[in-house]
Amino acid sequence: MIAEPDGPEGRLRRFATIWSRAVFPATSTSLTRPEFEELLLPLARRLSEALRARTFEAEEGKAVGAALVSAHCTDPDALTHTLECVDAYLVLYCGGDGSQEDLRIRSARLQHAMAAGFAQELRERTLAEQEAISVAALQAQGVVAQALHATEARFRAVFEGAAIGIGMADLDGNILQVNGALLRMFGITEQTMGGRNVREWTHPDDAPQTWTLYDELVRGEREHYHVEKAFYRPDGTVLWTNLTVSLLRDADGNPQYQLALMEDTTERRLLNLRLRYEATHDALTGLPNRTLFFERLEKALGAGDNQRFGLCYLDLDGFKTINDSLGHAAGDRLLVEVADRLQSCATAPGEMVARLGGDEFVALTTGPDTEREVDELAGRIMNALITPVSIDGRDLTVRGSIGIVEGPAGERGPAEVLRSADITMYRAKSAGGNRFELADPEADARAITRHGLTTALPAALDRNEFFIEYQPLVHLGDGSVRGAEALVRWLHPQHGVLGPDRFIPLAEHTGLIVPLGRWVLEQSVRQARAWRESYGDGVPLRINVNLSPCQLTHPGLVQETVDILERTGVAPDALCLEVTESALIGADDDLLKPLRQLAEMGVDIALDDFGTGYSNLANLRRLPVSILKLDRSFTQSMQQFPADPVDLKIVEGIVSLAHSLNLAVTVEGVETGAQAEQLRILGCDTAQGWYYARPGPPDRLHELALVDATG
Repeated sequence: MIAEPDGPEGRLRRFATIWSRAVFPATSTSLTRPEFEELLLPLARRLSEALRARTFEAEEGKAVGAALVSAHCTDPDALTHTLECVDAYLVLYCGGDGSQEDLRIRSARLQHAMAAGFAQELRERTLAEQEAISVAALQAQGVVAQALHATEARFRAVFEGAAIGIGMADLDGNILQVNGALLRMFGITEQTMGGRNVREWTHPDDAPQTWTLYDELVRGEREHYHVEKAFYRPDGTVLWTNLTVSLLRDADGNPQYQLALMEDTTERRLLNLRLRYEATHDALTGLPNRTLFFERLEKALGAGDNQRFGLCYLDLDGFKTINDSLGHAAGDRLLVEVADRLQSCATAPGEMVARLGGDEFVALTTGPDTEREVDELAGRIMNALITPVSIDGRDLTVRGSIGIVEGPAGERGPAEVLRSADITMYRAKSAGGNRFELADPEADARAITRHGLTTALPAALDRNEFFIEYQPLVHLGDGSVRGAEALVRWLHPQHGVLGPDRFIPLAEHTGLIVPLGRWVLEQSVRQARAWRESYGDGVPLRINVNLSPCQLTHPGLVQETVDILERTGVAPDALCLEVTESALIGADDDLLKPLRQLAEMGVDIALDDFGTGYSNLANLRRLPVSILKLDRSFTQSMQQFPADPVDLKIVEGIVSLAHSLNLAVTVEGVETGAQAEQLRILGCDTAQGWYYARPGPPDRLHELALVDATG
């Protein structure tokens, strides 16, 4: 019978699947993961029935805990993972329509009972094993002592009850006698063992020195040797042993027999393999993890000539939203489903899929023709994500962004390849997501440079690598200098002088814009004071400082501005704060409140880049601004005289509107005398641009006031 995915049996099966995925890496069983899941399914059913039973039966929980020990889940982590799984998923999948609070109380009691049953069974098993090992060691010791002194070398009754395998052969390798423990280890009868020769038991995994040591022993050149050796059982399975072979001599000291003691280490070896599996595979999805992926990638990049590689780096779009809205349990189930789909995409030789962590996955393909194969692999991954994932009755749309790196082996290391793929993936995400992009060395270089600048930003502020240049604001009526805009620069040790467009976005992204903006404000206000001291009150020079949108939301903006003005002794009317139009589009009262407070103190607020956004002109009345800074895009056509009549009408209309609202108008990007004259005729108040001066040091300001505009 096929269980319906959302029916009781289907939900029980899903719980068993999640349980097996969580516990399997901590087991020492020789079963595969699907086989282990089938083993857990009846235990899951017992828990489900105990959860919903009319009366609570603690013995059911104890029985399930004891059954885990019998299923080779003896590692404490197996119990820990089981209890975590039961706590997170038993009520979710098996609770039915009962009271959630009652079910969770019942689940907690079941977990306590399971832990008690597990501990009791593990203790009893451990005591039994310790006793058996102790008896076996004493018996084996007695066998060896008997062998050294006996005139007969058959040890019939002495060693038969030993728990470890014991066998004796002549010097030609003919097996003379074995005990019951050895027969059970090999899964054969005494009749089958008869007539066998030691040299028949070769195995491909034999260490090179194994048979050399054997030859030396039977020749009497050594007394014993110890190796780890594998044997084939009749059913084709492999028995791993710690094998000690000793030479038995007669009363005259001549070699007579060889005695083998075998300890079955198969289960221990499987446990080690499980530990290796756990160290190299993701516990949630079962996919190879970052460790194993790097091993495979390093091997692929170290392949010989004519070998290539292709790497797809996948990040799910919007996964954080799913985690935050539906919870981590739903997010985990989504990741498991995505992992299963990705695994089905990598079926060709040389292909593998791994989970690096979070919602980041990688797919690797190798061979001589990966240029074509990696594109096909990326296409299969994108197609695999098209079908929605159903979780708790919701169909979740899954999308992903993929960065692809492809190239010949031997040219780059694993870290460099993964970094390039990561950068390319973020380029795909920045382009809207749900797409894949090929690596571009030039784009990589730009991204690496951005990363380097981001990393160096905090130390740059401490090392005083920033400085400020000032561009004058000129009154269009009389040509006098009325102030200057402060423009921060970064004197980078390697890249030279960097403009704000290179590092301000990075500072906003990292949060450094707040301390950097505070430094720029204080330095600029101090400069305004120095100008007033130099030129006197008759020259009312004002300083314009740009405010980032991040600074607008900083709670200390108003108080810090007041403190700086009071510390420097500068009046508020000497300061103008410039805020971009885009930062104030749709701004609510909370965002505008600090600007209103500053405006009420006498600080001018300028609306920068006006005309580049989509703000409603009627909103100008509610904004606490006193100056509009008209974007340069409106005045580019005025570099020649006469200008485009349409552009003139637009600028004339904006100026008229601004003046009717008691707003001054400043124009950016003035580069010719024709522009300056036409803007003066249109009624603009002040202007700045290369026609007057480029940004420069503060001591040039008095020279700028004397510039001959017609010169």
